[in-house]
Amino acid sequence: MIITMKKTEPKLSKLSNRISFLALMISASISQAALAQTQVIHAGELLSIPGKAPLKNYTVVVEEGAITAVKKGFLPANEFASDATLIDLSDSFVMPGLMDMHVHLQMELGPDNIADTVKLSDADVAMKSVHYAKTTLMSGFTTVRDLLSEPEQMYALRDGVEKGWIDGPRIIAAAGISITGGHLDVDGMAPDLLAMKSSKMLCDGPFECRKMTRNAIKYGADAIKVASTGGVLSNTNTGTGQQMTNNELKEIVETAHALGRKVASHAHAAKGINAALRAGVDSIEHGSYSDEESIKLFKKSGAYLVPTLLAGATVVEMANTSDFMAAPVKAKAIRVGADMLDNFNASYKAGVKIAFGTDSGVSKHGINAQEAVLMYQGGMTTADILKSATVNGADLIGMSDKLGTIEVGKYADIIATNASPLKDIEQLLDVDFVMKGGKVYKQ
Repeated sequence: MIITMKKTEPKLSKLSNRISFLALMISASISQAALAQTQVIHAGELLSIPGKAPLKNYTVVVEEGAITAVKKGFLPANEFASDATLIDLSDSFVMPGLMDMHVHLQMELGPDNIADTVKLSDADVAMKSVHYAKTTLMSGFTTVRDLLSEPEQMYALRDGVEKGWIDGPRIIAAAGISITGGHLDVDGMAPDLLAMKSSKMLCDGPFECRKMTRNAIKYGADAIKVASTGGVLSNTNTGTGQQMTNNELKEIVETAHALGRKVASHAHAAKGINAALRAGVDSIEHGSYSDEESIKLFKKSGAYLVPTLLAGATVVEMANTSDFMAAPVKAKAIRVGADMLDNFNASYKAGVKIAFGTDSGVSKHGINAQEAVLMYQGGMTTADILKSATVNGADLIGMSDKLGTIEVGKYADIIATNASPLKDIEQLLDVDFVMKGGKVYKQ
């Protein structure tokens, strides 16, 4: 009996493997067939190109994940293919998928954050990020830029989404480079834990920063993030002034650009904002205290401001209603968070280019569209808000040829709401239809 089992077990195992492989191939074939099938969308109101007027009663045709036609009128599906699927959004407002240029998919701010750094395994963190990614996609955000997570897990999440293994938004994954003790380094822990958990992406001096930038790109970074100033959530009393030196910033930017990567700079105080802009960064994250020189530098360089007003509102509320923040964090949160809206309004009125970004992970994932409501309260028009979350986002990540509008040749990243967010920006808080790359995730 024992001998027989030993002889037949490998055969059963081989048969099981073959059946599993066959099932996988059939599933993949069905998935590919579904994606290849022609989809015809009837859009009652179509914002094909944000920044321009919406169109009434249009047909959008999708094949193999891309837009192949945008035509006036509600054309019959069988005009394009005998087996075409009709998606009836004739009573809806249809527009390109939203884009958030500042998220952290591996976390949500709360009282357990420090404990989680030692209690959660890398696998646990990866599973959380899978959940947060799907939550973000289902809220209508089809592309995000993750600005600092654990690199290996985030690159795996990015690639898993791209391969169709995981439901989530398209991810542009950045590596965060910091000076020792700077905002992107760790703090607020016992010395032995600091030694264990300190960032592996630290550099001090321009030559170290050059090497670290090259190393980050070698291991898979789509972009580079630096902290030119201190940060609100750093558990140290080091303020929000400039931290990274001018020559360190310049070396990182020149190295990243030479290797085809863009650079985002976390920056609150004007001195740090201006140093980063002079170094040539592609975006300023937060930009809380931009001054007149900042405005000139923004317009001269063409860099984007990613305002993250939702993060500011979130930390102010948490500082005032909870006790988990350390005293230095709470003081910075109340001061900086309360000032962000006025500074955003000044930058917008001065004509600074703005790309939509929330800092989600500070705020909860899935409520990203609350940023749009705050931008409206800060004086931005609804048309410009929608453009910031589509056309401008695509430009910032260098993907205007594929994303940001509903035009022939672009990826079929399409969302819909019941009514027009041009008339009521809060419509973005309840997205009813989500398509990414031709696949419908929510309907």
